[in-house]
Formats: sequence, C-alpha cells, structure tokens
Amino acid sequence: MKKLIKPPALKKESKVGIFTPSSPAHITVRDKYLYGIEVLTKMGFEVVEGDLTHSQKHQGYRSGTPQERAEEFMALIRDKSVHAMISTVGGTNSSSLIPYLDFDEIRANPKIICGYSDVTSLHLSILAYSGLSTFYGPAVMPTFGEWPDVLPETKESFLQAVQLHQSGPRKIEPPQKWSDHCRFAPGEWKNSPRQFKSNLGWKSLHSGKAKGNLIVANLNTLMTSAGTDYFPNLENKILLLEEMSAPLSLEERNLRQLERMGVFDIIQGLIIGKPETYDQQGAAFGYDELILEIVGSHRDYPIITEFDCSHSNPMLTLAEMSEVRMKAGRGYETSFEVLSPMVDFN
Repeated sequence: MKKLIKPPALKKESKVGIFTPSSPAHITVRDKYLYGIEVLTKMGFEVVEGDLTHSQKHQGYRSGTPQERAEEFMALIRDKSVHAMISTVGGTNSSSLIPYLDFDEIRANPKIICGYSDVTSLHLSILAYSGLSTFYGPAVMPTFGEWPDVLPETKESFLQAVQLHQSGPRKIEPPQKWSDHCRFAPGEWKNSPRQFKSNLGWKSLHSGKAKGNLIVANLNTLMTSAGTDYFPNLENKILLLEEMSAPLSLEERNLRQLERMGVFDIIQGLIIGKPETYDQQGAAFGYDELILEIVGSHRDYPIITEFDCSHSNPMLTLAEMSEVRMKAGRGYETSFEVLSPMVDFN
C-alpha cells in the first residue's frame, strides 16, 4: 500500500458527485433516488450526477459495462469542482471497475469517496493502489433517501466525518434506537413506517483494549477479494465486518475462511456490525456464539458485536485506516473513539 493520504474536508456548498458502480436501483426505485438527491441538496451540498447515472441506461442487473462505470467514476475524479463522491447504492459487481480505474489519478485528485456494501471492492482497491482513505458510510438511496428524512444520527456522523471534526479524539456513541427493517421496494420505502428497536449498545464478546488503524468491509464482498493483491493487509489492524444478509450457514463459511487465512491471528481488535437480515436457520446457537466458536475466546484482543456501521439504521460513517481506540469490558460496557480527523483541513 502507498503512503496513506486523507481527502480534503468538505465545505459549505461543496459539490458532491453521484456514481453508480453496480446496481441500477436509481432507475427501478426512481422516486427514492430522487428524494435522496433532494435531501443532500437540503443539507447544503450541490449535487451533480455522473454521466452514466444521469443517462438512466442499464444492462439489467448492472448500470453499464465495466468500462462505462469506470469512465463515470474517473470523470468525477478528474472534475476539479467535485469535492466528494457518493454511491447511489451497492449491488454485486463493483469489482468489475477495478481494471479500468486510474489509481494514480485517484491519488493525484484526492476527494471523499463514500458508500458501503458492494462498494467495499472500491474501498479496498483504492486503499491498496492509491493509498487514499475512503469512507464506509451512507449511499444516496438507502440512507439519504430515508423517509421522511435522513436519520439524525446518520446525518451527524457523516458530517462529523467529512466536515466538522477538526482536531483531537472524537468519541462515537451508540444510537439510542436502531432498525433492521428493510423497506426499499417501490411504494414501501415511503408508505411503511420504519420499525425501530431499543439499542442496548455494543456488546462485548471478549474484553480488552486496542488501538490501531481500522479496516471496514462487507464480509461477503471482502471474501471476493481473497487471493487478489488488493486484499487488505490486516496485520495489527482493527477489523470491522458487516453484512446485509446473515444466514448463519453463510457466516460460518466466510468467517471460517478468514480463520484459515490466518486473519484472526494477526489483527488486534474485531468488531462485527448489526446485519440487516439475520437468519439463525434453526441452530441452537446464535451469531455471537458462532463468532466465538470460529475466532476463539482465547484471543488477547477485544471483540465487539452489534456495531452500527452496517446495513442497519442509523449508520455511522468511518474512514478506512482511521486511527481508532476500542475497549470492551463486560456485557455492553464498550467504547469506541476516532483519534484524529478523517479528512485533511490544510
């Protein structure tokens, strides 16, 4: 990995570019996408669509050819007036852009790049080949397109990450309530009231303290990078994993693969996010028990679950390779803080 660089902080009325690296959901659920753009505008940003996104063309499950999607991405990178880039949504094949991206240009034109889930492929490849710290955080449709408004904790966390936090450590607190209610479908996103649950906080599976650089990834997408040269260097890192769909059988397969790759032997902290769709599949044990079965309870580092940087709502925003500190005690006695700003104010 090249020497890490942070992108410049956003300013009031900064221009935000929208790119669509995989699913063309901005066409199939058009009103939700347009509402997300409206919310971003109300937040004070000038929004510009990438050419592919604006064209509304698609190829079924994907927004365009790999070359077309990469060209949209790179055009926004080259546009000096664009200060940040936010994905419309995730999907299944953002990795197809990687061979067609100019990573030297991305490094030469650093800007905030934000998205989650399948966008993990872009986060990891940009980190490996450009050394740019990108942001695991809100996408236009699922988060800024939340009805009747983006959730306040989501909004505050995003703005703190990209604009407001200027110096010193910043403690990040669990939201008071959370939701795994999936209401994305046409009509449903606006007409079905969101169902919330009380948030007990973040759960400690293994006590301890850790300080280090953070890698955030969607577990399923992370596994598609195994064996590539952009799979992240996880030695002495704090690893945060999250999933959209978490049937225990699939979680066992993916976590076991990481275990066989030696990942859990080299990290110094593990955090697991709240899944949006959890399925115990008739097992007599739960997600936490499965994690301890695979990762082990003999580790000398903290393990925290039920974190809120994930497919659940609200969503906290965290930058790749941020220096963080975590602590886990008993039960829900946990803490997490970012030790310095995620953006450059120089």
